[in-house]
Amino acid sequence: MMVVSPSTETAGRLGEWVNRHPVAAFFGLAYAISWVAWIPWAFGYQDGAGAVLFIVGGFGPLAAAVIITKSTGGSIRAWARGIRAWRVPARYYAYALGLPPLLFVAINAELALLGQQVDLALLPGRLMGYVGTLIFVAILGGGLEEPGWRGFALPRLEQRHSPLRATLILGFVWGVWHIPAYGTPIAFVVPLVLAFFYTWLYNRTGSVLLCILLHASFTPAIDQLVLTRDSATVDVAIFMTLVVAALTLIVITRGRLGSNETTREEDPSWIPSSSSLRRAPPSDDKRIVAGQPAGTGWRVSSRS
Repeated sequence: MMVVSPSTETAGRLGEWVNRHPVAAFFGLAYAISWVAWIPWAFGYQDGAGAVLFIVGGFGPLAAAVIITKSTGGSIRAWARGIRAWRVPARYYAYALGLPPLLFVAINAELALLGQQVDLALLPGRLMGYVGTLIFVAILGGGLEEPGWRGFALPRLEQRHSPLRATLILGFVWGVWHIPAYGTPIAFVVPLVLAFFYTWLYNRTGSVLLCILLHASFTPAIDQLVLTRDSATVDVAIFMTLVVAALTLIVITRGRLGSNETTREEDPSWIPSSSSLRRAPPSDDKRIVAGQPAGTGWRVSSRS
């Protein structure tokens, strides 16, 4: 008679739970990895080792996606396909890189109308900061969260929920994940709003790479492209503009956020499994990314 040790039995039950609930397991592991690494930062140790651990903590979602994919028998190569998906129409690159600056052009115009002193002389220096931060976020910073949030969690959530509800769930989890980094509970609301822009881009292209670029553009836009002193008026203008833009996107897409509902319901190849994530491309963008499903941070920090 074979005797099963309690630890083996517990590990077996945990493995079964992870197989049944891969998204919940991903969320829990991403939080655990990142929040443990961010403990020194949260307690004020923001130089030296604290800064290094802060950057390491940002890789929590990516690491969690790799671990859960492997533990559920999935293919890392299939999961990583979206990170390499660069052959998409140029307009989606324009969206990823151009939407955040465009929104902040509107925000600065609003602030000027509200009587704020918008100083255009700041723009050359701020643009240099924008470009530098964009590069950092794309290759080492918050952009590398995207293989986890959009590359792993989003398609699985959309398998079970509408794009709108999936985005609300993911945006909330993504926002709360940022709280130790920002040091304020209310910081979660801006990532929650920004999540809608990412869902539309991912659903139209299946490209995690473009979501990385969108993240890399949003973070420095928020940090660098407000051409006036910080104030409550500025924060309200930013937040309300992002909310209005997100609601406009929801209305224009009728809540589908770029998802092809017919494909999702009728084509079983769309359904993410432990071994692959495949989805037919949207009807108006044929062959966007073969075999793939068709930032970010609040102003509190530039390191998101």
